[in-house]
Amino acid sequence: MAALFPLIRPLIHCLPPETAHSLALLALRRNLLPPAPAFSSPMLEVEAFGLHFPNPVGLAAGFDKNAEAIGPLLAQGFGFVECGTVTPKPQTGNPKPRIFRLPEDGAVINRLGFNNNGLEAFVRQLRQKQSGTVGANIGKNRDSANAIDDYAAGLRAVYPYADYVTVNISSPNTEGLRDLQKGARIVELLQALHSLRRECEHLHNRRVPLLLKIAPDLSSAEQEDIAGAALAHGIDGLIISNTTVSRPDGLKSPYAREKGGLSGKPLFEPSTEMLGNFYRLTGGKLPLIGVGGISSAEDAYKKLCSGATLLQLYTALTYRGFGLVREIQSGLVNLLKRDGFTHISQVIGKDAPQ
Repeated sequence: MAALFPLIRPLIHCLPPETAHSLALLALRRNLLPPAPAFSSPMLEVEAFGLHFPNPVGLAAGFDKNAEAIGPLLAQGFGFVECGTVTPKPQTGNPKPRIFRLPEDGAVINRLGFNNNGLEAFVRQLRQKQSGTVGANIGKNRDSANAIDDYAAGLRAVYPYADYVTVNISSPNTEGLRDLQKGARIVELLQALHSLRRECEHLHNRRVPLLLKIAPDLSSAEQEDIAGAALAHGIDGLIISNTTVSRPDGLKSPYAREKGGLSGKPLFEPSTEMLGNFYRLTGGKLPLIGVGGISSAEDAYKKLCSGATLLQLYTALTYRGFGLVREIQSGLVNLLKRDGFTHISQVIGKDAPQ
C-alpha cells in the first residue's frame, strides 16, 4: 500500500479534504488497508511517563476524533495513537468548508472546531481497545459556561480506559480556548485536574499520565508560565505543539490566508524551536512530544535532538500516506547508527539550548 500511495494520491486529492478523510477512516474501520510490514528495533523503544512505547512515532489527535479505528491505525506501525479531541457533548464544529490543503507548501489549514460525537460515543469505542498505547485528547464544548467542568468531565470519563490523557487548551478554532494557557487560568485548571486525577487514581487503582497540549504562538513569558505551572501541578508531559495562527512569509497556496490553524512543513521550525525552549525551561524533567511539520526521518531526528522523547505525525500523512511511519522508523535507526548512538534516549535534547 505504501508503494501505491503516490499513484492514488492524485485521485484522493480530487476529493474535498474532509470527504477524503472520512473515506480513509471508513477503509481503516473495515480493514481495507493492509497492515504495515513488520519493523521493530530495540534502538527505538521508549519508556515515558510510566508507559512503554515500541517506537516513538505516534499519530496526533485529530485524525481519529471518535476513537473508531484504533486497532487498524496501530497496525499501520504507529508506536501509539492519540484519539480525539472529544468534548462532553457532541458538536458539529464550524461551517464547511473548513479544511484546506496547501500542497505547494506541504501544509494544511483547518478550522474544524472540535467536531466530534461526544464523550459517551467516544468511551464506548475506547473501552473496546485490546492492545497498544492509546491516548485520549479532551477539550471543551464551544458553548460551555465552565471550561474546567468540561475538562473534568472528560478526564473522569476516559480515565478507566485511556493509557494517557491530553488536555487540549491550544486549538485556535474554539473561541477563547487559548486564553486557558495564560496566567492564573492555567494554574486554576491544572490544580483542579491534578486534584481530580488523584481521586480517579484512588477510585480505579491506576495512575494515568496527564499531558498538556500547547500552542506554538506563545510569548517567552507565557512559555515560562506554562513550564512552571506544569512542573508545579502534576503534569506528566507536554505536547509541542498544536497548529499556528501565524502565516509565515513565502506561503504559495491560494488558500494561505484562510482562517484556522496552519500545520505541516511551515510549522516545523517554530514548533521545533519552542520544543527546545521547553526542554530548557523544564530542565529535561518532563517528557515532551514533538509534533509539527515532521515529514522525514531527518525531521524526526531533529525533534528528538531538540528535546522530544516521542513524536507525532498528521499533516504529512496527507501527502505521503501511512508508509511514512515505517520510513521514519527505519531512517531513525540509520541516523542513530551514523552518529554512533545505540539507543534513541542518547540523543534526546542534545541540541537543545542551555
